Amino acid sequence: MKKETQHKREGFSSSIGVIAAVLGSAVGLGNIWKFPYVTGANGGAAFILVYLICVALVGLPVMLSEHLIGRHTKANAVGAFKALQPRRPWFLVGGAGVLSAFLIMAFYTSVAGWVYAYIFKAAGGALLTAKPEDTTLVFNKLVSGVGEPLFWQVFVLLVTGSIIMAGVTKGIERVTKLLMPLLFLLLVIIDIRSLTLSGAGAGLSFLFKPDFSKITVSVILAALGLAFFKLSVGMGTMITYGSYVDKNENLPKMAIKVALADTLVSLMAGIAVFPAVFAFGFTPDQGPKLLFVIIPAVFNSMPFGRVFMVLFFVLTAIAATGAMLSLLEVPIAFLTEQYQWTRRKATLLTILGIGLLGSTATLSNSIFATVTVFGKTFFDFYDFATSNVLLPLGGIFIALFVGWQWGYVKVKQELSNQGQLANDGLARVYLFLVKYIVPIAIAVVLFTGLK
Repeated sequence: MKKETQHKREGFSSSIGVIAAVLGSAVGLGNIWKFPYVTGANGGAAFILVYLICVALVGLPVMLSEHLIGRHTKANAVGAFKALQPRRPWFLVGGAGVLSAFLIMAFYTSVAGWVYAYIFKAAGGALLTAKPEDTTLVFNKLVSGVGEPLFWQVFVLLVTGSIIMAGVTKGIERVTKLLMPLLFLLLVIIDIRSLTLSGAGAGLSFLFKPDFSKITVSVILAALGLAFFKLSVGMGTMITYGSYVDKNENLPKMAIKVALADTLVSLMAGIAVFPAVFAFGFTPDQGPKLLFVIIPAVFNSMPFGRVFMVLFFVLTAIAATGAMLSLLEVPIAFLTEQYQWTRRKATLLTILGIGLLGSTATLSNSIFATVTVFGKTFFDFYDFATSNVLLPLGGIFIALFVGWQWGYVKVKQELSNQGQLANDGLARVYLFLVKYIVPIAIAVVLFTGLK
């Protein structure tokens, strides 16, 4: 352990920096892309209410657990469990987190590449059509290509890699402190435009007026899975970021702020999308193609739509970048601390590995379209293996570790900053959730996902 921690570790320099970085991790394509289309497919407002309950009972406790582990040990996802339980195989939970982050980046950089490409397509006029069939052709041409999607995936990796190489304070913290306010500003601008459209009220009703008859078992499971995935838990990111947090930071307060801000971004994304979708006669249940097919058609139907479409894809790229920084930092922290690699070496070799593996996901609609793993394309397999297996398993074992292995006394000390915070009641509620509610709820998602 001395070898693993002998070098000076960086950390976030301020509370604002902590919140910006952690929020940048939580806010990603899940907010701008996945949340609207999953909400649209599951009935709107009623789904959102179930989702908020799932965030409070499952997502937030797991995120706080990872923060506690990371800050207490000041170590990466693997090193943290080695420090807490050096003679037991709990480090495998951290190892699964590192693997999850790597595999997620393999397909996430592919989607992020599409988003980056759409900024230039929107600005250059390639998306100037209000017909979904035409925007479908543009999207299919992009994802079924070879050179273009690979170029954008490499571009995305170079952008995130250059930020990561600058370090925790000068790279991650500085960039997220700039990007998060810009993200909110762009969302506000697009929300105002969306709300001023004739017929926008139908979209707001869909988003905020619940129809409880739409709540089914599948809706509850979808909300639970989305809440778990959207907060970037189970993949080592929150342990890693937690290790950069100052020992005097109020972790429960910070986690609640991040969860609320993340939810606000999702709702603002919904306000940007659904009023416009309804105003121009489209339906909200368009699935994953909502972002790349329906949104361009919607914006092209409104005055100055080209400008707002560019802004929308810029904010989507910002959200994707913040999430990718946290995902990339997980293996970087592991390699620099466990193997004493320099940050530069760890970053270059990691993005090279992600690029090689990720190319198979990017080319899943072209060269590797007929190649399958357990009946799935490379893209779908990486997505399934992480979302349906590794992340739920990681979340379950993190909750079990904190609730049953670490124990009340030690958790209470870390949660209260060694007695400085009077939050005994909060500690008891939190431990009840991670001991009983969280493992059962995530297990349901796991077994449902595995059918």
